[in-house]
Amino acid sequence: MKTRKLLTAFVGVFAAVALTACNGVGGSADKLSGVRIMVPNSPGGGYDITARTSAKAMEDAGIARSVEVFNLPGAGGTVGLGRLVGEKGNGKLVMQMGLGVVGSVYTNKSPSGLTDTTPIARLIDEPDIIVVSKNSKYTSIDELVAEWKANPGAVPVGGGSSPGGPDHLAPMLVAKAIGIEPKAVNYVPFDGGGELLASVLGNKIAFGVSGVGEYLDQIQAGELRVLAVTGPERIDGVNAPTLKESGIDVEFTNWRGVVAPPGISDEQRQALIDAYTEMHDSAEWKEAVRANGWGDAFLSGAEFGTFIQQQTDQCGAVLKDLGLA
Repeated sequence: MKTRKLLTAFVGVFAAVALTACNGVGGSADKLSGVRIMVPNSPGGGYDITARTSAKAMEDAGIARSVEVFNLPGAGGTVGLGRLVGEKGNGKLVMQMGLGVVGSVYTNKSPSGLTDTTPIARLIDEPDIIVVSKNSKYTSIDELVAEWKANPGAVPVGGGSSPGGPDHLAPMLVAKAIGIEPKAVNYVPFDGGGELLASVLGNKIAFGVSGVGEYLDQIQAGELRVLAVTGPERIDGVNAPTLKESGIDVEFTNWRGVVAPPGISDEQRQALIDAYTEMHDSAEWKEAVRANGWGDAFLSGAEFGTFIQQQTDQCGAVLKDLGLA
């Protein structure tokens, strides 16, 4: 119960794109140019989708131009985090991040933490889903739970997070709720939902855990079957119960946001915050949030910084409670 309460606080939003003016100065009325958005995992995952979606929304809304998105995967996002922290004072670089990076800092013993960065904005949140291929033998969460409890090691679960990330924490919480020791779970980490997808479709793992927005196309095409949703409510257009509806006392929500390097000027920081605020209010972004099944959980600047510190403290406590840190 203690663990579930701690992770219920992991509400949040995974998100977006940030842009600075050419001279690092500008307000929301200025078109920002030349910002690079680092995605610290592989193409096709939640960070990647969020970064590219937000970059397009900013450009379509006339808020920014010449935005470049690039991938720098490794160590659950901490390779990218180290690069970001090393780019002190660079007002034209931002990083897509979220709960996965918070956990990876602990599990990868990263010398850099998110508290070393400049917080810009938290944008979205979304539940995870428990998902299998269309030809999986599991047709319900009850069937999966029964086999998983009988022999945990023989039921591998894949996630698009390193240990400590959201796609790892969610099945660990489910395991604990149904009476499986988290240490007995056969967890297979992938560097983002894009890499995870092939293993789910090919039945190389028993089931996968990922953000719903990453797999909407495959779900709607009938290639994937969703067995349960980790959030507090069902998802429109997804025929699956919540874990609580299924008798599993877990409620878990992931989040995504954007941070900049340390040491940027006040003007650069404000330009990024203003750009994200304007994007958040745009019709282009609102439609993207709706289409991806995300939740709007906008938070910027110092408030987002406070949230990051809380998440850092809570994640450490949860991992320790699960015997994973």
